[in-house]
Amino acid sequence: MGRAYQNRKLSMAKTAGQKTKVYSKYGKEIYVSAKNGSTDPDSNLSLRRLIEKAKKDQVPTHVIEKAIEKAKGTGGEDYSESRYEGFGPGNCMVIIDCLTDNGNRTIKDVRQCFTKTHAKIGSSGTVSHMFDHQAVFAFKGEDEESVLENLMMADIDVTDVELEDGIITVYAPHTEFFKIKTEFASSMPEYDLEVEEITWVPQVYTDLTDEDDIANFEKFIMMLEDCDDVQNVYHNAELPAQG
Repeated sequence: MGRAYQNRKLSMAKTAGQKTKVYSKYGKEIYVSAKNGSTDPDSNLSLRRLIEKAKKDQVPTHVIEKAIEKAKGTGGEDYSESRYEGFGPGNCMVIIDCLTDNGNRTIKDVRQCFTKTHAKIGSSGTVSHMFDHQAVFAFKGEDEESVLENLMMADIDVTDVELEDGIITVYAPHTEFFKIKTEFASSMPEYDLEVEEITWVPQVYTDLTDEDDIANFEKFIMMLEDCDDVQNVYHNAELPAQG
């Protein structure tokens, strides 16, 4: 794939206000996962993954516990998942995952993000076929061949392992997430996993070079992050290196 995955990660939670939004998004997602499955992370793998990811993003324990306790009760909010796709500024491809208790409000808010940045929202399947739903792990290291060998010896299906600038990135089908995580813990504990998530990885990238496109893209992302119902944004835009 040729480019270090973590370099494309959006920086978030730089201010107290942004942290509050991140906590809120995790709280909602943990609540829904616990409500729809089990409130016990040992028997609900999706919930366990969310809790581990939240802790890595420094979400306070009380936020996590409150969401799980809320899920144990009766009633509560009824959230549904919705996904929107389209072409962002500079014709990049975008997938937006939401959790909402008011679909009309959500589509209105998301559509406005597209409209105000000269982007175009599409129908379901417009761009998702150009992304792969993958488990991604990234960590400091130099010997990607031994990592690949260990994973293959454990009978794990690996899509790709790449080394760039001292960072090893492992890509695999999303169904292999927990097998890979377990294998790192048992046979490669020396690696500190800096990225461990299930995400949508683009098959191709769109370089944004026009200043107006770059400005609109940054505005587009900021507007989406300000939408309370938006949980995750995936895109294939490549921005010029900073500095």
